[in-house]
Amino acid sequence: MKELDLNAAAETDAGYGQLLAVLWRRRLWIISVLLTSLPIAFYLTLKKEPNYISSLQLLVEPNYIDKTRGIESQFTESTVDIDYATQLQLMRSSELMKRAVELLRDDYPNITVGDIRGSLRLAQVLQGKTETKVFQAVYTSNDRIKTQKVLQAIQKVYQDYNLEQQEMRLNKGLAFINQQLPKARKDLEQAEQQLEQFRKSKNLIDPSQQAVAVSQTLNGIEQERRAIRAQYMETQTRYEAVQQKLARSPQNALTSSRLSQSGRYQNLLNEIQRIELALVEQSRIYTEAHPTIQKLIEQRQSVFALLQEETRRVLGQVPTQLVTTGNNLLTEGQLGGVDINLVNELITSQINLVSLQTRDQALAKTEQEIRIQLREFPALIAQYNRLQPQVAIQQNTLQQLLQARQELSIELARGGFNWQVVEAPLPGLKTGPNMTQDLLLGAVVGLFLGGVAAFVREAMDDGIHTSDDLKNQVALPLLGMIPELPEGKISKPVLNLSLSQSEKALPMMELLGWRPFQEALDMIYVNIQLLNSGSEWKSLMVTSALSGEGKSTLALGLALSAARLHRRVLLIDVDMRRPRLHQQLGLSNQEGLSTLLEDDIATPSPVSISPLGSTIDVLTAGPTPIDPVKLLGSKRMKNLMAEFQQTYDLVLLDTPPVLGMVDALQAASLCQGVVMVGRLERVTQSQLTQATAILRNLNLIGIIANGVKSSNQNYAYYGSRNSHGAIEQNQPVSDLQVSPQLERQFSNHVKSR
Repeated sequence: MKELDLNAAAETDAGYGQLLAVLWRRRLWIISVLLTSLPIAFYLTLKKEPNYISSLQLLVEPNYIDKTRGIESQFTESTVDIDYATQLQLMRSSELMKRAVELLRDDYPNITVGDIRGSLRLAQVLQGKTETKVFQAVYTSNDRIKTQKVLQAIQKVYQDYNLEQQEMRLNKGLAFINQQLPKARKDLEQAEQQLEQFRKSKNLIDPSQQAVAVSQTLNGIEQERRAIRAQYMETQTRYEAVQQKLARSPQNALTSSRLSQSGRYQNLLNEIQRIELALVEQSRIYTEAHPTIQKLIEQRQSVFALLQEETRRVLGQVPTQLVTTGNNLLTEGQLGGVDINLVNELITSQINLVSLQTRDQALAKTEQEIRIQLREFPALIAQYNRLQPQVAIQQNTLQQLLQARQELSIELARGGFNWQVVEAPLPGLKTGPNMTQDLLLGAVVGLFLGGVAAFVREAMDDGIHTSDDLKNQVALPLLGMIPELPEGKISKPVLNLSLSQSEKALPMMELLGWRPFQEALDMIYVNIQLLNSGSEWKSLMVTSALSGEGKSTLALGLALSAARLHRRVLLIDVDMRRPRLHQQLGLSNQEGLSTLLEDDIATPSPVSISPLGSTIDVLTAGPTPIDPVKLLGSKRMKNLMAEFQQTYDLVLLDTPPVLGMVDALQAASLCQGVVMVGRLERVTQSQLTQATAILRNLNLIGIIANGVKSSNQNYAYYGSRNSHGAIEQNQPVSDLQVSPQLERQFSNHVKSR
C-alpha cells in the first residue's frame, strides 16, 4: 500500500459553515463582550451634551444663466459655467468665513473662523448618484439658536459675494458687446450689397429654386417628346396599313374620295354607263355608221365633257393621270363607303404625322435652349451660396449682440443675481444624544469585538471539535464518523448475551444495539476493506492518542460488523495495563493474553459471545504482568498472532493509547493495518499530530471520528423515543442484521479480488 505522509496537514477551508460553527462554539465569548459593551454605551450616552443641527441649501448657479444661457454666455467669461469643486473651495475660504464672523460679532463676540470651520460641513446634494446644482451647509452646535444665526450669516456672505462676481462678469460682457456692434453692422452691410449686386447682374432671386423649376420644365419636355415619338410611331404604322389596303397614293386616294362624294359626278357617271349600255345593245343591231349609234356616241362625248367639267369643279383641276386616260376619269370616282372611310383615315393619319413631327421639332429646339441655360446654374448657385450665408451669419450675429445687450442691461438694472435659497436655515433640531442609536452602535461594536475575541480564542484553542477539523489536521483517510449518543438513549436492557454478564455490560450492549451506531460501524468496516485492493485484512489494531476516546467500544463494534458479514472474528484486549474490555462485556479476566504469553504451554481459549445475534471470540487481557512491553515483543506473541490469523478471518487488537507508552507500537508491528480513533472535544491537534507521527512508519490506514454531533435526524428511521426519552427499537434486537445493500457491496468487493 502506498505510504502516507503523516506530517502533511490538509489545508483548512474557512467556509461559511466553519465560520458559523466557530461563532456558535464561542458564543459565550461573544455574549460576554456584548453584555459588557452595552452598559458602556449607555453610560457614555448619558454623559453626552445635547447637540443641535441646522441646514441651509443654496442653488449655486446664478439666476441669469438659466434665462439667457444660449446668448450672453457666449460673450461672458468661461467661469460663468460653474466649476463646482472650485466653488466649494471658495465657500470654505477664510475670506468668506471672516465676513461671516464680522456679521456674528455682535451676538457672539468670541466666535472665530476656526469655530465656524470646525462645526460647518459643506457638500453638494446628490440625487441618487447624480450631482445636483444645490449645495448644502450643515452647522452643528450645542446652542439651538446659534445654528440658525450662523447659517443666516453664511447665507448673506455667499449671496453678497456671488452678486459681486456676477456683476463684474456681466459688466465685462456688456463692454465687449458694445465694442462688437459697429463691426457687426458694417459686415452685414457689405454682405447685403454683394448679394444685391449678384441678383441684379444675373436677374435671379434664388438660383437654387429657379434651377429646380428649369429642371422640372426640362423633364416635362423630355416626357412630352417621348410621348410624341410614341404617338408618331403608332400613327405611322396605322398610315402604312391603310395605304396598303387602298393600294393608292395619298393624292389618288384623296381625288377618288372627293369625286365619289360628288352627287353630280356620280349622276354623270351613271348617264355615261347608261349610254354605253345602249351602245352595246344598238351595236348588236346597227353598224357604227348608223345614225342611232352616232347619236349615242355624241351623247356619250357630251356627257364626258360635262364629267370633266365636274371634275375640275370638284378638284380644282383635272389631274394629269385623268386627262391622259379617259377611263381613269370614269373609274376614279367609284369608291364604296368602306373605301371612302379608309381614304379619310389615311388622310387624317398623314395630317397627324405632319403635326407630330412639327411639334417634336419645336420641343427639341426648346429643350436645347433649356439645357444651355441649365449648364449655367451650378456656377450661379455656388456664387449665391457663398453670398447668402454671409448675410445670414452677420444678421444672426447682430441680432444676438443686440438681444444680449438688452437682457444684460435689464439684469444689471434690477440686480437679480443673488443665489436662490432652496431651504432657509431654521432653529437647530436636537440630534443627540440618541440612546437607541448609541445602544445599537454599542451592540454592533460589541458583536464585532465579541467576534474578534471568539476567533482569537479559537486560534488559541488546540482542540478538535468537528470531523472536518480531524480530517484537516492529519493527511489520513476519514474512514467514518460515529454519532454521539444523545442523552436518554440508554434505557432498560434490550438484549441478552449467550454468557452470563454483569449489570455493567448492559449499557454497552444496548449501545451496540443502537441502529445508527451499527450502521456507522458497518460502513467503517466496509471502507476499511475497500482500502486494501489486494486481499482482505487479516489483522487490524484499533488505537487512539489518549485514553477515553472510545477505541475499545469501536473495536468491539467493528468485530460485530465483521461478524454480521459472516466473518470469523477474534477480538483481543492488548491493554494489559488497564484492561477494560472484560468489564464492558461482563467477562472474567482471570486468564487471558498475559497468561498465554507468560506460559508457552498454555493454549488459547477465547470466549465466544453472541450479542445482537452475531458471534465473535474475545480474548481478554488477563492479569496485569510486570512488563507488558516485553510480552508484546516476544516471539510467543508473534507465533500467537500467526496462529490466530490462520484460524480467523479477522483479528482485532484493542491496544493502549499511543502517547505515553510503547505498547501500541509493539502491537502495531504485529498487524497488517492500524486504525486510529479520534474523539471530538477530547483529543487536541498537537496530541493527534504527535500520535500519527509516532505511527508514521507503520501501516496506519485511516482515522475514525468519534462523538460526531449531527444537527439533523439522519437516524430517525431506525427508532423512536419512548415516554422516558429512550430509544425503542422498531424491530427486535435479535433480528437486527446487516443491510442487504451493505452485504452486496462488500460481497462484490471480495469477488473483485
